[in-house]
Amino acid sequence: MRTQTYDTHKLQTLLKRRKIATMDELKDALRTKSNITVSRKLNELACYSSYSHRGSYYTLDEIAHFDERGLWQCRSIYFSKHGTLVATTEAFVNQSEAGYFVDELLPILHVDPKDALLNLVQKGRVWREKVSGRYLYCSCKRATRKEQLATREVKQQKRHIQRTCLDKDLTSSELRALIILFFSLLDEQTRRLYAGIESLKWGGER
Repeated sequence: MRTQTYDTHKLQTLLKRRKIATMDELKDALRTKSNITVSRKLNELACYSSYSHRGSYYTLDEIAHFDERGLWQCRSIYFSKHGTLVATTEAFVNQSEAGYFVDELLPILHVDPKDALLNLVQKGRVWREKVSGRYLYCSCKRATRKEQLATREVKQQKRHIQRTCLDKDLTSSELRALIILFFSLLDEQTRRLYAGIESLKWGGER
């Protein structure tokens, strides 16, 4: 009995025409009922599966135009250069400046990251720390996590100062005194981080 062969070019043609496609659409293109056959052919191509919609959509690397964060959207489907939702969430947390709360990741990923974060914490790939009564997700690397927590503290204190200024309509001298008091409460590392953030902000406003 003659062994049937499948042409990878048919998958490329479909994906170039449609940009994205489901497993069923790819099976139709190859005229097969086997998911394994399609998966084997996809492995011969440089392609990605979506991190949204349970990974049920596929695209070619040459089609996906990832932004500076490594994400790409086609219609309502989301892809990541990092791969799955778990891998993408891990990369975002580890590369973050000040860790992430769940509600900060949601508008970035457009997918609820709660289950992915829990999975990562349970596997020891992400660390979580209670900050202001909520879980902040940080890097498992101690040095990186220490910097993330310190930066988060600076940001939270700055927001507190800004809210205080708006609520109380402080004069410039009162504001200066409040900032000096805030600065005096920081440890040496956090002071350096705060000074660095301020210098970047003022440098960007010139």
